[in-house]
Amino acid sequence: MVQTAAWVTSLVFMSLILIVFAVVAWKSREKSDYEPIKTKWNKARKVYATTLVTILLVACIYTLRELPYDLPIYGESQDPTLVDVEAVQFGWIMSETEFKVGEPIEFDVTSTDVTHGFGIYDEDMTIIAQTQAMPEYTNTVYITFTKPGTYKILCMEYCGLAHHYMVSEITVTE
Repeated sequence: MVQTAAWVTSLVFMSLILIVFAVVAWKSREKSDYEPIKTKWNKARKVYATTLVTILLVACIYTLRELPYDLPIYGESQDPTLVDVEAVQFGWIMSETEFKVGEPIEFDVTSTDVTHGFGIYDEDMTIIAQTQAMPEYTNTVYITFTKPGTYKILCMEYCGLAHHYMVSEITVTE
């Protein structure tokens, strides 16, 4: 019932957008005299736009340098521990849940039913890594825990009525 309502609403909005585009396209066939107004702003627009795009690009690159998960550890003396993670409504099936500080880990995350969000939280409930768990697809998260403790795995994507029960724990020791 909800999906039908969402589908009908989407069709109505898509139809409205299509009508607007059709009207604009039809009106564009009409010829009219147009003479752009020449102002100082027209000349400054290119400089302003270029400066704005450059600033936003630099800010984007600067803020994305350190993603919330480690890069693969391949090539170092210690190969990562491979952990298979399977999301099912409403829980996590993990091949391993106990790790050591400094041990590189590769979580291979998938789902058997619907899309889930695989989020690893520290003891202060700060997210330290995340990815999507999707049916018929495997996402990989690389992490090396730097502190001992109990870390929680929470589902970050609403997956059904018992979504809030989808919690698991990882233990990291010295």
